[in-house]
Amino acid sequence: VQLVESGGGLVQPGGSLRLSCVASGFVFSKYIMRWVRQAPGKELEWVAQITGPGRTTYNDPVKGRFTISRDNAKNTVYLHMNNLQPEDTAMYICANTVGRGQGTQVTVSS
Repeated sequence: VQLVESGGGLVQPGGSLRLSCVASGFVFSKYIMRWVRQAPGKELEWVAQITGPGRTTYNDPVKGRFTISRDNAKNTVYLHMNNLQPEDTAMYICANTVGRGQGTQVTVSS
């Protein structure tokens, strides 16, 4: 199982980013995929998840700002993040029940 995230970076408050996670080593379309995040000194926080057919759920702090999506043909899950705020600064990690990636850093700062 391999999950490789990309797309993080430094963005100003109010800005946007799109994270990607490419998966391999398992039947991607059969698994719920999740994005979680971990800020320095804080516990891991669930952000959003998407089922194989595409049903989505979000943690309250990101509702209305973040959108999770997936392309089963490309074995890829995305996280579109809008109106980013400093409190969104964290390592964003793609995960499911069989593995997790190394993460991609998102820093929101002016």
